[in-house]
Amino acid sequence: MATKETGTKAVGWSEFRRAEAQFAELVEERFQKYKHHVLATLRKDGSPRVTGLEVDFRDGELWLGMMPNSMKVLDLRRDPRFSVQANPGPDAEMTDGDVRISGRALEVTDPAVKAAYAAQVEPPEPFHLFRGELTEVVHTGLDNDELVVRAWRPGTALRTLRRGNSEESLREDA
Repeated sequence: MATKETGTKAVGWSEFRRAEAQFAELVEERFQKYKHHVLATLRKDGSPRVTGLEVDFRDGELWLGMMPNSMKVLDLRRDPRFSVQANPGPDAEMTDGDVRISGRALEVTDPAVKAAYAAQVEPPEPFHLFRGELTEVVHTGLDNDELVVRAWRPGTALRTLRRGNSEESLREDA
């Protein structure tokens, strides 16, 4: 489905998982390593807002749960575009790399879907629940002395870009 904001195709987590199973597993593992992550939304004036939240991969979906009427809820209701960055961890090593998911968050209003989610997760009540539709998934890591960026977008193959610490240009794996 193309988003009306950008015309960019967006897909659910299960479609991403079918397209790139190994990459999706790496991303899930990276997010599951820590409980809290950083969500970026757009404020009413268009400036960015970053805030913490928990990310849940369940039943083939990416779920974002939030407190009632929090600023991030209001942001996403106004403009559903988001990015969520995995918690980098306690040190500067980044041995598991850096992971970001971007897309749009669709609020779940169906009481049955919310009840089923609540039965599994037991979030504090009341809560808002959003389902993520992905427009991009990126993993950045190190391979020896090279920066390696792996990026996926709906309808495209997983791309791997590399750059060393010299002035050489970015190159793509074949």
